[in-house]
Amino acid sequence: MKQFKTLVLALALTFGATAFTNAQSKVAHIASQELIEQMPEYTSAMNQLEKLQKTYDTEIKDMVSEAQNTMKRYEAEAQTKTDEENSKRANELQQTQRTIGEYRQNAMQELQNKEMELLRPVMEKARTTIQKVAREKGYDYVLDSTTGTGLIMADGYDLMPDVKKSLGI
Repeated sequence: MKQFKTLVLALALTFGATAFTNAQSKVAHIASQELIEQMPEYTSAMNQLEKLQKTYDTEIKDMVSEAQNTMKRYEAEAQTKTDEENSKRANELQQTQRTIGEYRQNAMQELQNKEMELLRPVMEKARTTIQKVAREKGYDYVLDSTTGTGLIMADGYDLMPDVKKSLGI
């Protein structure tokens, strides 16, 4: 009878230990921002954004330069014009300044929209690849260890090499 109790106790401990082991989740980490910045698609998107920004900057500089030239011409001609004409010209210059400001705001908004449009597929590809690799490696959770996300690492499995390999980076 004593041996039977010992056997039952041993089996209970074995099943309990097995259940405890299976209940624990495997956790890995990855610096997702670092991964995204190393992806060729990210570099391509950033190059497109840079070209678009340079185009807007050039157009704004041209508009400002034209407005400055007009202002200098108006200032030089101010002595020969009537007060009414000078007032109209001042209003015209103010309207030009507002137009330049509106154009600058629209350009910034378009750049932000374009950035979101270009980076959304890159981030989605990174996310799905991380998820795929984590599942292949048997991880239940993947924490983002990008600086500023609040994760402080002591030890743990870094999924970065496996994900980069899967992406061909």
